[in-house]
Amino acid sequence: MTDTTNKEQKVLAIEDGMLLDYLTNNPIKQTPKELVRQKTLRALFHEYGISAEDMALDVPITIAGKRKKIDIAIFEHGAEHLLENIRRIVICDKAPKQGKKSAVKLRDHEQAQKDLQLMEDMMREQVSDKYVLAKCHWGLWTNGMEFFFVEKEESRFDTKFKAVGDWPFADETMGSRDVASNAQLRTADREMLLTAFRRCHNYIHGNEGMPKDAAFWQFLYLIFSKMFDERIGNKQREFWASPTEQFDDEGRKEIRKRIEPLFEKVKKQYPEIFKGNEEITLSDRALSFMVSELAKYDFSRTEMDAKGAAYQEVVGDNLRGDRGQYFTPRGAIKLIVEMMAPQPHEKVLDPSCGTGGFLEQTLSFINRKLHEEEKVKLGAETTEEFVSIQQRIKEFAQNNLFGCDFDPFLCRASQMNAVMASNAMANIFHMNSLEYPHGHLTGVETAKSKIPVGDSSGKDGSVDVILTNPPFGSDIPVTDKQILEQYDLAFTWERTEDGGFRKTNRRKDAVSPEILFIERCVQWLKQGGRMGIVLPDGILGNPGDEYIRWWLMQECWVLGCVDLPVESFIVEANVNILTSLLFLKKKTDSEKDAIALDEEPEYPVFMAVAEKVGFDRRGNTLYERHPDGEEKVIEEEVEERIRINGQNVVRKLKRRSKILDDDLPKIAKAYKEFRTQNPEPSI
Repeated sequence: MTDTTNKEQKVLAIEDGMLLDYLTNNPIKQTPKELVRQKTLRALFHEYGISAEDMALDVPITIAGKRKKIDIAIFEHGAEHLLENIRRIVICDKAPKQGKKSAVKLRDHEQAQKDLQLMEDMMREQVSDKYVLAKCHWGLWTNGMEFFFVEKEESRFDTKFKAVGDWPFADETMGSRDVASNAQLRTADREMLLTAFRRCHNYIHGNEGMPKDAAFWQFLYLIFSKMFDERIGNKQREFWASPTEQFDDEGRKEIRKRIEPLFEKVKKQYPEIFKGNEEITLSDRALSFMVSELAKYDFSRTEMDAKGAAYQEVVGDNLRGDRGQYFTPRGAIKLIVEMMAPQPHEKVLDPSCGTGGFLEQTLSFINRKLHEEEKVKLGAETTEEFVSIQQRIKEFAQNNLFGCDFDPFLCRASQMNAVMASNAMANIFHMNSLEYPHGHLTGVETAKSKIPVGDSSGKDGSVDVILTNPPFGSDIPVTDKQILEQYDLAFTWERTEDGGFRKTNRRKDAVSPEILFIERCVQWLKQGGRMGIVLPDGILGNPGDEYIRWWLMQECWVLGCVDLPVESFIVEANVNILTSLLFLKKKTDSEKDAIALDEEPEYPVFMAVAEKVGFDRRGNTLYERHPDGEEKVIEEEVEERIRINGQNVVRKLKRRSKILDDDLPKIAKAYKEFRTQNPEPSI
């Protein structure tokens, strides 16, 4: 490695085809197997609290006269790195091949016995009647999707390996069946939570033979049950599984006895979401597998972004519709939320909420803001601080967070996203936002009292901030006369002598939904309210759409515009379209009056073009590079937690990591700096 420096952090370089070893910070060749091993190392460190100093890679061992290597050896804390001090071992393999929409069929311990054999041979190997790995009682074999944990059981005449569902924390032992419900939950590592969600969905789709949408809803029922169970507290927990219950018929039945009554409570708790006739139709084997996967995590303490990313990946592949219902890339969502910066006292609405990406990211933004206000570091809160901030987030979700969607399944999925982020119900309305305040769908009447919409007669809107990605495309036009009559932009406009436009009395027969959504969002905003919206580039550039741009300029101040590269939607939404993010602020009546008497004042508008979003068209991750082509690496000091003698210990470590080649966070930072120099326009 060569290095250069800047004022903030040390910048290094790494050759192509190399990655950074999580233990040593040194370059190591990137292979499919190494990617699995590095992800496992992160999990051992972040989830199990195992110190990096107590782990080693490629530890040599002789098995039946042949030299082998332990992929990850975990030693007794603080002990010398000798074979006799190894407590646990991990054997890794490359990830199984998986098509984008296919599921990997997950094996059980018996089916994977051939792969597990080497690991068990290592743990069984003896020299002069003594085990080489005398203190090693735990083993793990993984390919990144399958995880096979074993515990070594020794008797006078035999050594056996018992299948277990998980490992204990560092320097701890597994809880017994009697106390498993009181076992300590752990904060999920981002990648491992995503893997757990994928494993659950793969299991019921690939092993149960369920269609993907049915598999998803079964998964959703268990997530709801898990979140509800966390509200109860450890002493009464029902969503748990002992280390061995999932491996025998009796244990699986016991899990079902706990989960089915719990789900009945969930349905009663959320009557707005569940009709009451929903059932858990998973087999005992699948149910016990999923409960074992999810029960170990503390969802309330896990980072919101991690939960949102994991959830969005699973849901996005299952609920795409055929009416423009593709899902917004998380990077674009985060940028829009960061630039519009919703405040805890403001009403926030997504009138086309889909699976709730904007709602979840708003909660995440509010969470960070509250931590900043309280001067508390994320993940380092005391119990009192955590409860206080969580209560404020719940109140925000219940009182100030709103979403609407025409699809009832997306409404449920969106509500789940909000519940998982805040452990509270947001205000999700099943309705057609373009038809509102008319329509027969169930959310219309409630929405009238919660988020009334303004109109051209002068009635003001009720929302402070709108964040949305409406369905768009000429292949899904709106043709309903009752809907079209509500919108000025549904009529033909003609140019005036002074270069402006005038609305005629000729209503169009069909209008693309994104055009109507623009007007509806402006109607919904309070005077001075802000909006961030995803739009196809044509609206901002086509000569035939100039009247739309003129109308917007009469109604709003333009805060900014960001062009997105085509990669954004190709990879994350499977849509080949160029889009822009438009940011607006609704003019007040007094501002319109002042402009009518005089010319509108000139004001600066923030403009940016995102060329890179962290991945190419195939979804391959991209990192920043030096001029000579080597990938950039930063070295910085971070706080990380390990467990020593059953206690969490915080320490500072130097970590190296590659720099994602993503312009969106830079644009968010640039906009914040732009606003410090240029306040939002007004009169």
